[in-house]
Amino acid sequence: MILRSFFLLILLAGLPARAQDAPLFEEPLDGPVYVVPIKGMIDGPLAKYVDRALEDATNAGAGLVVFHVDTFGGLLDAADEIRKRILDADVPTVAFIDKNAASAGALISYAADRIVMVAGASMGAATVVEGVGGEAAPDKYQSYMRSLMRATAEANGRDPAIAEAMVDETIEVPGVSAAGSVLTLSTQEAVRLGVADAEGTTIDDLITGLGLEPASRVNHQLTRAEDLLRFLSSPVVQSILMLMMMGGLYFELQSPGVGFPGMIAAVGAAAFFGPHWILGLVESWEILLFIVGVGLLLAEIFVIPGFGVAGIAGLAAILSALGFSLIGNVGFSFPSGEAVSSAILTLASSLVMLIIAMFSLGRFLPRSDRFGQLVLAPSLSRETGYTSAASHTEWLGQTGVALTTLRPSGTAEIGSERIDVVTSGEYIERGQAIEVVEVKGARVRVRAVRQVEGSTGS
Repeated sequence: MILRSFFLLILLAGLPARAQDAPLFEEPLDGPVYVVPIKGMIDGPLAKYVDRALEDATNAGAGLVVFHVDTFGGLLDAADEIRKRILDADVPTVAFIDKNAASAGALISYAADRIVMVAGASMGAATVVEGVGGEAAPDKYQSYMRSLMRATAEANGRDPAIAEAMVDETIEVPGVSAAGSVLTLSTQEAVRLGVADAEGTTIDDLITGLGLEPASRVNHQLTRAEDLLRFLSSPVVQSILMLMMMGGLYFELQSPGVGFPGMIAAVGAAAFFGPHWILGLVESWEILLFIVGVGLLLAEIFVIPGFGVAGIAGLAAILSALGFSLIGNVGFSFPSGEAVSSAILTLASSLVMLIIAMFSLGRFLPRSDRFGQLVLAPSLSRETGYTSAASHTEWLGQTGVALTTLRPSGTAEIGSERIDVVTSGEYIERGQAIEVVEVKGARVRVRAVRQVEGSTGS
């Protein structure tokens, strides 16, 4: 540690003032200047966009690509894809930081041939964190991030120790950052340390300073489809879409038939898996696993009585497919750390929201005045003399026999009458004795007599 700090001190003393005086590029540049925005969260759709932007610039014979950077970071795997693509670019590149290049944004900026920062900008704080809580990831992930920062800095002739200090809080940068906190550089500090090559004002001034015409500037933008994909791929929207899928599926299974809840579930599934499929972020087997899970649930309800192996397997398949689709895996090779924890957090939060929504709707919605006005509950109640069908309350407590298998609905004989009945969810064999436990309008709920006898004797 002492030797490293001494080395940095010697380095600082000998840093040239090239940033403000010498030109950014030794060779003259010629051709259009492509300005590519890297803003907001670093995610998979943005990585695909940067790849397309560099391909467009290369095909157009661009003389320079300026990345307009303003980000607080994002997913490490997406940032690494962008980093590698920029390092391999055939066109000269500049990272124009305005005003933030934190975490994954610092890694991407290091990949550019030159770095220019506006006054008041900052760069650094590249520690890997897990989820949205901001807790630092285990050391093996920090070690990997340090190696990425070090290798990227070395590739462009920058001091690797300073790059590592943006990840490792134990590294001290004399006169700038003491040990105990990760390094974040202001514009002047970055220029003085040789991390940034110059302090700039606007991109047009940068273009002019390089001897190019501002008229040659091409503002490359995301397409509407890419904007939509980024929106649908955000963690918050993904949670909402999963809530639509699972909630719609639940309510549809409560009242079988192709209805509004089923349409909501289908729209949610299409909006969730569609963007991931287009971007190549979801595997075919993950979509197939989701479809199989839904099929198993339907089979459990309509074909196989009760809630057993098929139902549990179907639910597990659906949750697994949703979780896997949130992780940037290739085939059956999965990353670990940040991507996995983020997927688990998104899935768990969606399940919590689903449970809260189901509880709230079931408990409070029927009692609300708005809902009562919608379904005319206050004016069509039994107390006011309105009924939708004859209610045979005299059947309450009577026993009979199941004429068909009840799974959970079917036909039974009460006294000498043949009536439609339903259970509370349990499976009752044909010919088994039953007892009427509730009569509500035309709905007659029954249970097996043997269950009553067993509970009495316990």
